[in-house]
Amino acid sequence: MDEEIRQYSEGHFIGKWMGIWIVIFSGIGILLAIVLNLPWLITFAPAMGIIFGLAIGLSVESKYKKEGKIRPLTEDELKKRRILLIMGFPVILTIHIINSNGCFHLFLFTSNHAP
Repeated sequence: MDEEIRQYSEGHFIGKWMGIWIVIFSGIGILLAIVLNLPWLITFAPAMGIIFGLAIGLSVESKYKKEGKIRPLTEDELKKRRILLIMGFPVILTIHIINSNGCFHLFLFTSNHAP
C-alpha cells in the first residue's frame, strides 16, 4: 500500500496557528476590555495571540519538518507573499495616520458625565 505523503508549504502551520490564537485572544480581549473598562486590552490581546500562535505554530512545523512533510516555498508562493507584504505597508500607514489625526476613536470608553 503506497500512501501519498501530504506536504505542506513552509510557514503553513505558523500562519494557521497565529490566525487561530489571534482570533481567540482578540475575542477575550474585547470582552475583558468592555467589562473591566481597560481599552488597552484591545491592542494587547491580539499581540498575545501572535506570541502564543507563533510558539505553537513553530513547534508543530518543526515536528512536521522532521517527518519530511514540509516543502520549501515555490517561486509563485514567494512572489505572492512579497506582494502581500508590500500591500500591507500602505494599509498600516493609513490606519496610523487616521489614528494620529484623531479621526478614529473608540467611543465605547468615553464618558460625557461631568465630574
